[in-house]
Amino acid sequence: MRYLFAFLMFLASPLFASEEEVVLGLSQDRVAITANFDGSEILIFGAVKRETPIPTGDPLEVIVAVSGPSHPVTVRRKEKKLGIWVNVDSVLVDSAPSFYAVATSAPYGEIISDTEDLRYRISIERAIRSVGAAMHIREAQDFAEAVMRIRENNGLYSIRENTVAVDQQTLFRTAIKMPADLTEGDYSARIFLTRGGNVVSSYETVIDVRKVGLERFLYSMSRNQPFWYGIMSLAIAIAAGWGASAAFRLLRNG
Repeated sequence: MRYLFAFLMFLASPLFASEEEVVLGLSQDRVAITANFDGSEILIFGAVKRETPIPTGDPLEVIVAVSGPSHPVTVRRKEKKLGIWVNVDSVLVDSAPSFYAVATSAPYGEIISDTEDLRYRISIERAIRSVGAAMHIREAQDFAEAVMRIRENNGLYSIRENTVAVDQQTLFRTAIKMPADLTEGDYSARIFLTRGGNVVSSYETVIDVRKVGLERFLYSMSRNQPFWYGIMSLAIAIAAGWGASAAFRLLRNG
């Protein structure tokens, strides 16, 4: 039995030796949101680690997916009745990322199969989870598509094909543009290596996106001490109004 086990391990060793693994690097793993923050661009680069020569046949392709925190989203459908637009249906989309960007080294549909896309939930359609709607809701899938369409128009969702450069099937790099209106939280950066539509290796890391300075103080106060945040906001509004009125009187009298 011992010799049989050793023989099986010998036969399996080429399979383990031929595995390709991701070695990743980020230009920054933390994004600070300040008062003058107008977006950020993160350079994602890496290499493919191998113990054997580059496999022949299908070329190596790379997919990079960066997603922000996911939250439930309520989507409402309006219809015009008696000349007035009213809400007629609403669906709770169970989970939708606040930001989602996919970069690929080739056209998306050519480098990953539907089965692998379903397994790893890489495309925008698969990243949004909508378990189902009430039986009386017609065309329920339209609500999830509405989330995608709105956030694509706002620059929060995107698929950027042919934007990952791959050199000698070993080195890769791309840049992900992150907009100014980012949601605070942990952002997931996933990298997939594919051959012939199948994922041969994957890697995941986290990008920390946080408010800092005065923005951090105001954000925390609004969440943890809403009463005092409201009092402070009211005081600032009264002071600003009084200051504007005093300045106007000075200009008029001068």
